[in-house]
Amino acid sequence: MTKLLDAQGLEILHAGHRTRLKWHRLRKRFADPLFSAEVMAEGFAAGASMELDLRVRADGGFVVLHDEELEGETTGHGSIAAKNITDLRDIRMQEGGRPLILSEDLAAMMQSTHPDALLQFDMKDDYEAIGSRGIAHLAEHFRNIAASVIVSGGSLDLIVAVGQKLPHLLRGIDPTDKLYDIRKASGWKAVEMELRADLNGPTDPDTVYLHWPLILNAAKEGLDMIALCRDHGKRVDAWTFTLKDPEAGFNDEEWQNFSALMTLKPDQITTDEAPATERAWRRRING
Repeated sequence: MTKLLDAQGLEILHAGHRTRLKWHRLRKRFADPLFSAEVMAEGFAAGASMELDLRVRADGGFVVLHDEELEGETTGHGSIAAKNITDLRDIRMQEGGRPLILSEDLAAMMQSTHPDALLQFDMKDDYEAIGSRGIAHLAEHFRNIAASVIVSGGSLDLIVAVGQKLPHLLRGIDPTDKLYDIRKASGWKAVEMELRADLNGPTDPDTVYLHWPLILNAAKEGLDMIALCRDHGKRVDAWTFTLKDPEAGFNDEEWQNFSALMTLKPDQITTDEAPATERAWRRRING
């Protein structure tokens, strides 16, 4: 039997397993503005799992943006890594003219949250770019926050450094790109060996972030990546599954993929349409 919350976009409980629905780039719905402080506040109050991207600044601090360049997401121009906090204060998001969220602001926003809330810091720069100064900035501003934070990234050196400086923060790794390359060059057995090495490695991740088609393709070939991670005491986030038509719900192909994914029992699914996904699941399961 499936038990669901009233389309709050928080989780799906199915077959005795809880799968959280993570709000991608602070979007509860795709129509929400990118990296919205208002949506983040709503998620903190509701106990949601949410994700934001961080880019390092020239002064060692961070700003909540995805791209390397300011063009596209903001009214600014040039490389974020060349800007300091003063340069960014007057820049606005393209959507709605909202101010950028800087790491100093973010730390202040996170002093009071629902105990179930979880915020993922997806670090878009590698350790070479962030360096010891960036890690020190994280330690200064996020050492005593009330919210639960998980720091993730593709740079294993960065995640190891975060663990050494901030051992109380959860850590996550995303080996997806590497595993796709290994699959193409050497096959699924080599993928399994590499994933095992990462699970036993010095990052000591709480969560492994994996592209959902990679998970399903591996399962078809007999490799249950979620079960492998769980055997090592790790959780799995399957990213990013977003309905093409939120009002209509799952089309047949989406339902085939999503239900197959749910059968493998991921701990979390990243989506831009959390409430719609929950509603669509309920309609399909309950008729």
